[in-house]
Amino acid sequence: MGVKVLTIKENILGANEEIASRNQERLDKHRVLTVNIMSSPGAGKTSLILQTIDRLKPEIRVTVIEGDIASTVDADKVNQRGVPVIQINTDGGCHLDANMIENALNNLPLEEIDLLLIENVGNLVCPAEFALGEHKKVMLLSTPEGDDKPYKYPLMFTEADVVLVNKVDLLPYLDFNVNTFNKAVTGLNPDVKILPVSCQTGEGLDAWLSWLEAEIKETKKRQTGR
Repeated sequence: MGVKVLTIKENILGANEEIASRNQERLDKHRVLTVNIMSSPGAGKTSLILQTIDRLKPEIRVTVIEGDIASTVDADKVNQRGVPVIQINTDGGCHLDANMIENALNNLPLEEIDLLLIENVGNLVCPAEFALGEHKKVMLLSTPEGDDKPYKYPLMFTEADVVLVNKVDLLPYLDFNVNTFNKAVTGLNPDVKILPVSCQTGEGLDAWLSWLEAEIKETKKRQTGR
């Protein structure tokens, strides 16, 4: 008699999808654009979030969910910006899941939020597999990581709506081929938007903010039917 494998994973992912769908319906009801930001550790997720908050306030009401294995280091930085933030510590887990986000949403004033940014756990594998209820997935890659990452972690790049290439101010000092990288990413995901940015110098952030603002307007328009 054969042994079934993958059943547990399939059941876990199936249950997660159900909760993620419920989360998105809830966010849609309150017209909250929700963006899942994924990257490896140290790529610049928190720096991007802080820059985004600083540049969008007070016109856009931003809230953040911070995912980490441990600590409140990043949440403390966000809290200093004066925006609502919830820390989720996974206690060893390599990604956030929809159930964690559902619990966080229970503690957020959704009627007072325009944009919810979720900083996923630093990892290029698991976060891409688990839907959270987000509307958009953003993948952040820093130039010191190398231009070969799309080949090594294809699912992350395939799932992303936007790929942000951070730390472009370091390009003169690195062996990072922008054309090679872009070709690899679009080969996996022809519809993806690739934006070069530097959270240190501010380069390219206007394009990122313009994309966010357009998506927020589209969310409001879609949900109001106007």
